[in-house]
Amino acid sequence: MQAPRFVAARVDHAHVDDPRHVRFAREDGKDLGWRVERWLGHAASEELNALSRVAAPVLDIGCGPGRHVLALARRGVMALGVDISSYAVGLAQARGAPVLHRSVFEPVPGAGRWGSALLLDGNIGIGGEPTVLLQRVSELVTPNGRCLVEVEAPGTRSERISVRVESPSGNTHWFPWAVVAADDLEQIGRSAGFSLEELWHAGGRWFGCLVSI
Repeated sequence: MQAPRFVAARVDHAHVDDPRHVRFAREDGKDLGWRVERWLGHAASEELNALSRVAAPVLDIGCGPGRHVLALARRGVMALGVDISSYAVGLAQARGAPVLHRSVFEPVPGAGRWGSALLLDGNIGIGGEPTVLLQRVSELVTPNGRCLVEVEAPGTRSERISVRVESPSGNTHWFPWAVVAADDLEQIGRSAGFSLEELWHAGGRWFGCLVSI
């Protein structure tokens, strides 16, 4: 399988000195709604609720500073994070989270033996090709393995877009992303070899649980 071309959105120390002035911007000028303070913080209650659905061990794709990996570790659940941002990986490792600096399309330890994969924080959008990404996830999880996904609200338009991280310190390059609406998750999952087990709304956010078939 050929991987999408990824461009790492690096966030340096200057970007996070004041999270209020950092935005995840679309090419059309709209804000994608990415919250740096949440990315840097601890797992929120709605995320902990989602994590209660995992089957161990867990692979966190696009793990960022590792808040979900750490939340699982506190529950005694074996988890590993992967991220292409060296800055995010450095933050995660400084917190004590087990993470690797690599793309999910590179070799991943335990391929085919992960009980669950995480695509929270809208990470189903990574690379702009959600079906391709989920097909890769299906190679990494066990038969009947799970993929916990965060999506956009019903009625949102699912689309491939270009985005970048903007701050007073400078902007990243544009890189491909995808917006996936809750309405379309079942179809996209099915095209990649998953069935939709559950879709729910919590804390103003939408989540889904896909199961490999």
